[in-house]
Amino acid sequence: MRVGYGRVEFAVPDGTPMGGYLDRPGPSTGRLDPLEVSAVTWFDGERRFALATADVICVNEDLARRARQLVGCELWLAASHTHAGPETGCVPGGGPTPEPWLDRIAEATRAAVGQAIAGERPCAGTAHHGELRGVGADRSRPSAEAVVPLDLIAVRADGPAAQAGGRVNRASGLAGVLVVLPVHPTVLPAANRLTSADLVGSVRRSLRERLGEDVWVVVATGAAGDISTRHTRRGQDPAELDRLGGVVADRCIELLAGPTAQSNAEPIAAPTTPGWSADSRISSAERRLTLQPASVAADPAALTAGYEAALAAGDPVATRLARSRLEGVRARTAPLAPIGVTVHATRLGGLAMVGLPGEPFLAVAENLRAPEGVVLGYVNGYPGYLPTIDAYQRTEYEVLASPVAPGSAELLAETARHLLEES
Repeated sequence: MRVGYGRVEFAVPDGTPMGGYLDRPGPSTGRLDPLEVSAVTWFDGERRFALATADVICVNEDLARRARQLVGCELWLAASHTHAGPETGCVPGGGPTPEPWLDRIAEATRAAVGQAIAGERPCAGTAHHGELRGVGADRSRPSAEAVVPLDLIAVRADGPAAQAGGRVNRASGLAGVLVVLPVHPTVLPAANRLTSADLVGSVRRSLRERLGEDVWVVVATGAAGDISTRHTRRGQDPAELDRLGGVVADRCIELLAGPTAQSNAEPIAAPTTPGWSADSRISSAERRLTLQPASVAADPAALTAGYEAALAAGDPVATRLARSRLEGVRARTAPLAPIGVTVHATRLGGLAMVGLPGEPFLAVAENLRAPEGVVLGYVNGYPGYLPTIDAYQRTEYEVLASPVAPGSAELLAETARHLLEES
């Protein structure tokens, strides 16, 4: 198996509308850190698979189609879901990607994938899984334990590639890492008007510092629909970004080193660690589904009264949750109608990957998780939030904002399970 990596930064002009927050005070005024499209390609001699991640709030289906046409191979284009990037048409149910971002992100994807293909080298890969503490938690439940799964795919030079002049850490043979982090990258506040990759960018920087310039780093957002840093962050500024990014990076280093008694990590599979080798093959499958529209009704007057009561009581946590419920009603502005989505699955040798559209709740991925697999969210489409059936029993932001009926997330997970069996 040959693996390559590419990375292209893209600029956001001052005055650009930003995505993610309804109450943003205005358009962008500058840059805090670079936004990029990063890509990894796998090639087995006959079939090529590309995974690209873009620092945008969402990837709508029109953007995914345009990018796939340009790269000319199988492509998953995933959004990092930063709330400090350009607005790319992120509405429940999906919509058209506004110009100039349809062309610019598609072109940046083409360039990043092109770099990756040009730099493909023989590589082997292994997957590592463990718990990450102190970074993400259920944002609607202040008392929830701050622990989420963390997946890491390590790409190592296979044989002569270590001396082939490619991007390889010569001391360890490590060429690069793909990190799947199921946490909303929302450390920076709605008041922020500087463009940034937020938590995803901080993890990339922190890992690059620890692994060295010769090792590439790609960070993808997992099933983070209900998970954020709301109850773990100590601030909402660049210093807190650095702190949380460092926590994730240090945990990744532990996983690369192997399980320890202190880490409570377990191998992602037994008796062998899943991944691929020189003679591995790529197989993929996808399926188109139609999700039924939501039927959840909310009483704005009751939600407003709840918000005012929490405000009067002076409880900041209750006030924040009550305000988010009102924001959920405001967010679901699209007419209720069936929504078409595509579920993706691929196998890279012994490693299984699932790509789900939109914002699946973490439990969706956990119920789907195969011992040898990883699950990405925000891939090739944006239906909106995908809560579990149980979540619809609670009147929370994600349920109120979701345009899809209960059972939609479980349908996607079951479809992905069947695709893995077929691929």
